[in-house]
Amino acid sequence: MEELSFSTLIAVFEEMFGRGLFWVLAAVAAVITALYAYVLVRDRAVSMRKFLMAQLAMPFGAVSAVAFMLQITNSRLSDLGGPVDWLVVLGIAAAGAVGFAILVYVVQSLVRRPHEEA
Repeated sequence: MEELSFSTLIAVFEEMFGRGLFWVLAAVAAVITALYAYVLVRDRAVSMRKFLMAQLAMPFGAVSAVAFMLQITNSRLSDLGGPVDWLVVLGIAAAGAVGFAILVYVVQSLVRRPHEEA
């Protein structure tokens, strides 16, 4: 691999997850992102109560993302070697935490409208 391009990353992720699972995950991420944008535009404000609940859910997202990664790669934490491996795992955990927080915020906003909170 001489250069890192978008198509190279897609190929690597398709190889790692399998073509079907990768595109399903990408579609789910796109739908959640679109719903998040919709909720922010619809509500015209960020609810601090929902934001706090979403932040409290972040550790579950981080653990779930790392567990998913370990399952997909058929690895164990003891297989991690150097500092770069640990940085990648921390990045996966951070991405899982943020993604899960967005999901929790969206679900709360869709279930409970802003005028129902008051």
